[in-house]
Amino acid sequence: MLTSTGSSGLYKAPVSKSLLLVPSALSVLLVLLFQNYLSFFQYNIQAVKEDFQIWRILLGRTICLDLKDTFCSGLLVYNFRIFERRYGSRKFSSFLLSTWILSAPFEFILVEAIHHTFGITVNQLPSGFLAPIFGLFVPFYGSIPGVQVTVVLGHFPISNKTLVYIVGLQLLTSSPSMCIIAVSGLVAGLCYNSNVWEINKVFYIPDWLAKISSCTLEPLFSSTQPTTESQEGMGATLDIQRQQRMELFDQQIMLSQFTPRGPQAQVGMFHWSRLFTPFRHGLFPSANNPTPAQEVRHTAASEQQVAQLMDMGFSRADALAALRASNNDINRASNSLLQH
Repeated sequence: MLTSTGSSGLYKAPVSKSLLLVPSALSVLLVLLFQNYLSFFQYNIQAVKEDFQIWRILLGRTICLDLKDTFCSGLLVYNFRIFERRYGSRKFSSFLLSTWILSAPFEFILVEAIHHTFGITVNQLPSGFLAPIFGLFVPFYGSIPGVQVTVVLGHFPISNKTLVYIVGLQLLTSSPSMCIIAVSGLVAGLCYNSNVWEINKVFYIPDWLAKISSCTLEPLFSSTQPTTESQEGMGATLDIQRQQRMELFDQQIMLSQFTPRGPQAQVGMFHWSRLFTPFRHGLFPSANNPTPAQEVRHTAASEQQVAQLMDMGFSRADALAALRASNNDINRASNSLLQH
């Protein structure tokens, strides 16, 4: 029901898979079987400030103690797996680590601000790995294009992102103090996305740790490529996936028009291409309508750029075409592929 983003499942998203399985399993075990240990994972702000139980910042911000929060956060993690495919597991993990660390002081600042402004004392916050999940809404809002799917009651458009925001709203309203976690996560996500105070160079996964994790943990959480999907990759949005079959058929028709034919074969030929507008005419101009951009001689795209776009779920042919159209600008190429 959520946004379809690239290949189905958790292919090329081991970090997202680990966030789905490990915290969810521990949450269920704690709530159902080990209730005597629940107090150790409560995010008790008062205990941290008065009794200096700093360890609660670590344990209290890792595992959800409310199964509704576990379910909603799991849905969001599954949907946000597209960012791991786009950035790579290392950069995606660095984003999660940075927002998890940065959101902690913001939470204490907001608690004190609410106490001094409104006289409301907040002693406990919702437990779980929640702030980084709210932080992922920052790149989700800014970089994932919204495509209208339907219209409700003739006035309210429903896009491919609407249900994701609804799940986020459900998570936000699960507790009165969840807004503190949400605001802290969003601020931390904005700081990382804007690279405030050179945060990207301060909080990151070091190269040696990434190599160790790829050798030890990645095999445990890696997923095989879905056998039902094309080996050349699928688009990163629902509309791309819907149009790929039509695009393939349209390409076959276009190729048939370029095939040399005799006069008898051309007479009375029905131009099917008039019925099927090529999928990416706006992005990749056809050979019959050259543009000034086509006349410019482009340098060959690097394999690293092609591999990065293929990791996002696009085919090699689409990646090469997008890089040629954007003059090997990886950001413009990825945005064009996502928007068409």
